[in-house]
Amino acid sequence: MKGPFDLLVRGGDVVVGDALQALDIGVEGGRIVALLPRGSAVAAARVLEAAGKAVLPGVIDTHVHVRAPSYPERGTVLSETRAAAAGGVTTILEMPIAKPCCATAEILRTRRAHFAADAVVNFGLYGAPAAASAGELATMVDEGAVAFKIFTTAAPPGRDDEFVGLSVPDEGEQRAAIARVAATGLLLMVHAESEPLLQAAGRAVEASGARDAQAHGLARPPVAEAVAIAKFLTLARDVGARVHIAHVTNKLALDVVRAFQAIGTDVTAETCPHYLLFTEDDVARAGVDAKINPPIRGEADREALWQGIADGTITIVTTDHAPFSRQEKDAVQGDMLAAPPGSPGLEFLVPTLLDAVAAGRITLPAAARLLSTNGARRYGLHPERGEIRLCAAADLTLVDLAAETVVDPARLLTAARACAGLYAGRRFRGRVAATVVGGQLVYDGSAVTGAPGGGAFVRPTEVTREPEVQFG
Repeated sequence: MKGPFDLLVRGGDVVVGDALQALDIGVEGGRIVALLPRGSAVAAARVLEAAGKAVLPGVIDTHVHVRAPSYPERGTVLSETRAAAAGGVTTILEMPIAKPCCATAEILRTRRAHFAADAVVNFGLYGAPAAASAGELATMVDEGAVAFKIFTTAAPPGRDDEFVGLSVPDEGEQRAAIARVAATGLLLMVHAESEPLLQAAGRAVEASGARDAQAHGLARPPVAEAVAIAKFLTLARDVGARVHIAHVTNKLALDVVRAFQAIGTDVTAETCPHYLLFTEDDVARAGVDAKINPPIRGEADREALWQGIADGTITIVTTDHAPFSRQEKDAVQGDMLAAPPGSPGLEFLVPTLLDAVAAGRITLPAAARLLSTNGARRYGLHPERGEIRLCAAADLTLVDLAAETVVDPARLLTAARACAGLYAGRRFRGRVAATVVGGQLVYDGSAVTGAPGGGAFVRPTEVTREPEVQFG
């Protein structure tokens, strides 16, 4: 097709598979309809100049907590999807934690309508499966659930209604829920920490009287993560479920995932920018702003995660964006055990990986796989999303590798900007230059231009049992 196009993205270096190609991208009706040699003489209603920029497939953040409409003081659909747009993220997959928890088809429908009214970027919704019958889970799939999620830990005190069908510390109940999810064909994400080990470690820390950053790490030790992953994957193998391990933080847990992958288990794993960038020293510096579950670990674990990316054990980097208000964090200042766990991340995901490209840890095509392609494949959103290819949705992230991102919390768009102390002042090589969702420019490099309600609801279009992962 030679135009005229609705949009022409002109002059960029485009990530296509494992290569950068000098291409112009023609968009019509929200889809990529032409990949043309750079400088082709074609007409377009709108032109987005990409000279000096790289063009990636739209970034898919597979692990996001907005919690809407439960806690508007922490963030709304509009505030957090605007932050996503500014961060180069074109699709978010929203966790089921809310009041009430997204544990039924009716709640999922309500949340979908709420998101659809204000979302600036695309969105998908997880469901909580443990309290639902097989029939209810099937209805949730029909309603468009993108995946299901389970915690192997107990619900936090006072938040039982947010974790109905989600917190499943009992292994017998875990197995039953895993089996019901397996029957749907959808992916099951697990936040894996052993509740008995957490209880034992927590009692020891409480007895010591310590409440500092080190106490938090001791209360949730790496072994609790590794043991829970091993048990959960054994149960999943027994019933034939497809599993994705959330936010791997340490070498011990990573080794367990690697071992199960080696024997053919259908399991993938993710990690997050805060685990790749920071150590316990940064947690001590940032205090309650850096309280995250599972905790940020030491330097050896940080390096082990980069090795896990290099060898393909970890195939997705995602945020676990979990905003809280400044008032909530300040209410327990200095008490890391009582502080609410979570940090904003949507505006730091892409800069983290661009900085890794600048440092020579990964290539730009590898970054695109970690940020988009692998997630799209694992969650069944490919070939509609995750690659720059003909007929795919025109979701694009433009980046400037020669520029710099400097984190100024006051300039962030997330409602949790005041709680971004972990990242405050951080400098990244590379920055987001523009974000395109469905052929519409939603971020122009300096301001969000996307309209509320412009994002699409995404749901699985196919089930891919293993992502195609190549490091480069």
